[in-house]
Amino acid sequence: MRAAVCGAYGPPEVVTVETLPSAPLEAGQIRIRIESAAVNFSDVLLIANKYQVSVPPPFTPGSEFAGVVSEIAEGVTAVSVGDRVTGTGFVGAFAEEIVIASDKLTLGRIPDGVETRIAAAFGVAHRTAYHTLRSVAHIKPGDELIVLGAGGGVGLAAVQLGVALGASVTAVASSTNKLDVAASYGAGHLVNHRTEDLRTALKKALPQGADVVADPVGGDLSEPALRALRPGGRFVTIGYASGVIPKIPLNLILVKGVQVNGFQFKDIPPEEYRRNEAELTDLLVAGRTVPHIGAEFPLDKAADALRMVADGQAVGKVLIDLTS
Repeated sequence: MRAAVCGAYGPPEVVTVETLPSAPLEAGQIRIRIESAAVNFSDVLLIANKYQVSVPPPFTPGSEFAGVVSEIAEGVTAVSVGDRVTGTGFVGAFAEEIVIASDKLTLGRIPDGVETRIAAAFGVAHRTAYHTLRSVAHIKPGDELIVLGAGGGVGLAAVQLGVALGASVTAVASSTNKLDVAASYGAGHLVNHRTEDLRTALKKALPQGADVVADPVGGDLSEPALRALRPGGRFVTIGYASGVIPKIPLNLILVKGVQVNGFQFKDIPPEEYRRNEAELTDLLVAGRTVPHIGAEFPLDKAADALRMVADGQAVGKVLIDLTS
């Protein structure tokens, strides 16, 4: 099989495409013929050895994929050969096939009527955004929601899902193109933080303040966004795509009377987790939320796909097409 390989830590350009032997199946595992894989910022960090956990090279990057089950080990009952499935694994998705434990199929079978590439783009970003908004930010109809990094995978998903949950969304992004896409998914206020002072722009857009800030970016954007919250507002930190972890003065939390929370999947109570997953799948099947695919690359251009994400040029999700 052909696969992208990180042979040594470094920038996206260290990734090459090689022919590797197929891995044997072990108990509880399945083999999936991958048709589409999504590129996430965590992949860039793993390749550079800047993620929270290190993977010793050589390894095949990629954590999110969709495809068709081609082989199952004895005793596997969750899926059958021929099922279209989507799932996540720490590494291994940028390849023509993957061997993975059957319980790692996060969303399991792809619902009828949903394209494989759409399923590949949907998983991590939309699940992160929905669990954040539903169980951490507790979004309600009529809430004013600020989404930082609104052009990226998680940010654009938060725009779409915030609208679906009845919020009024203010999108903050780094380019007119990204903001135009956010507007097409329902964002009512648009702020380009590269051309406007963020604190001033948010005060103008939301003179009464916001109820919620969803922040997958960090860096210099976090503090002015937090200042835009009204008393009792909720700030949720999701990640640090800027590469900089912000240092928020605690006196702001005290004086403004706001809440600051972090998102992790493991912190969502099991019953809420199951409810959120079911609701999110219903939204996908009904077509009420569809991931925005900003670019697709063949496997031979995996390094280019990673570079686009690393440079913050991606709008929505970037995919690697394994069928071409």
